[in-house]
Amino acid sequence: MNVQAFFAAAEALPVASLPDILGGGGLVVVAPHPDDESLGCGGLIAEACARGTPTRLVVVSDGAGSHPGSRRYPPPRLRALREEETRAAAAELGLPASSIRFLGLPDRFVPVSGSKADNAGAAIVAAAQEVEAGAVCVTWRQDPHCDHLASAVIVEAVRNSLGGARVLAYPIWGWTLPRDQDVGPAPRGVRLEVSRHLPAKLAAVAAHRSQTTDLIDDCPDGFRLTPEMIGHFAKPYEFLLETA
Repeated sequence: MNVQAFFAAAEALPVASLPDILGGGGLVVVAPHPDDESLGCGGLIAEACARGTPTRLVVVSDGAGSHPGSRRYPPPRLRALREEETRAAAAELGLPASSIRFLGLPDRFVPVSGSKADNAGAAIVAAAQEVEAGAVCVTWRQDPHCDHLASAVIVEAVRNSLGGARVLAYPIWGWTLPRDQDVGPAPRGVRLEVSRHLPAKLAAVAAHRSQTTDLIDDCPDGFRLTPEMIGHFAKPYEFLLETA
């Protein structure tokens, strides 16, 4: 199925409530980078927090690769800034800083195997155990970013250690794929209605100032989320795709 048909089919997936998705358990969101959680799962996190559902956010990479040419924000300072932004974004969604785990793997170089990948998997398992997770959400394997794929591979490697939690995928950069690119079988999964959380979700996205503004203005090649890209996530539904 090509991308255009895939996302058209995703728009028709059944709508499920959070209890339906989690089956009475908690929630773990795995974000390859600081900001992926707000874009792909901001409404999901806000709904979980509003319901008092135990929730953990695991941020895999340090995010320090977004502005590699900046002299004012060298990697250590950029890493600290992006962690600060993530805590601010989480607060907009109702998630306390104590519920965030930063794994600090290198942005653009998250490994899919070896000791660092194993340690990341162990941290995700620990988070799932802490909240007795009903679902672990991670980026879609078809997302055209190496860290998004690596995060999905790490979660898949520990699936059998997640206590029976569902593994669900959320697309980020998949929305930008060429419309005629093949992405495999038709989507399975659900949509979560998040209309009431859209103001909080967009505030969370905006809290990632280094990614959405000219805060870092000394790196012409630095990354910035465009309004068009953010528009993909300013919708009343979030998509949670079955991975098995």
